[in-house]
Amino acid sequence: MKSSFDLNHTDEAIARIHQLTPTTTPQWGKMNVAQMLAHLNVAYDMAYTDKYPSPNFLVRWMLTRFVKPAVVGPKPYAKNIRTAPAFLVASDQDFEKEKKKLIDYIKQTQSLGAAHFEQKESNSFGKLTAGEWSTLFYKHLDHHLTQFDV
Repeated sequence: MKSSFDLNHTDEAIARIHQLTPTTTPQWGKMNVAQMLAHLNVAYDMAYTDKYPSPNFLVRWMLTRFVKPAVVGPKPYAKNIRTAPAFLVASDQDFEKEKKKLIDYIKQTQSLGAAHFEQKESNSFGKLTAGEWSTLFYKHLDHHLTQFDV
């Protein structure tokens, strides 16, 4: 798994993002490219803002026990898997705005580095290691860039 904290890996991911255009179509799924970029931004919004409330104790316990291993583990996501309600983006989005926001988040994450994320509290999963944060961000990004064939 590539690292969200490695400059070479983040530069490569950003280069892939720059290959997207407003008319790039997915190989699977229902989101258009602007919605996909907004969808990716949700994970970073959850890490960097208070925009999304934390789930209640029971939901968080279930997420930690049953969803966390798939999100921070090494196994790639399957195509067309269900997404959490907070990540659903059905409305029209501004491609350039979402693209810039995503690239800025990727650069910020890489710049802050692993030490910043070690034992940082996740909205859904509690404290994560830097490696788990890196996987959470990179695996999701790679999954959707692959979805759009870049």
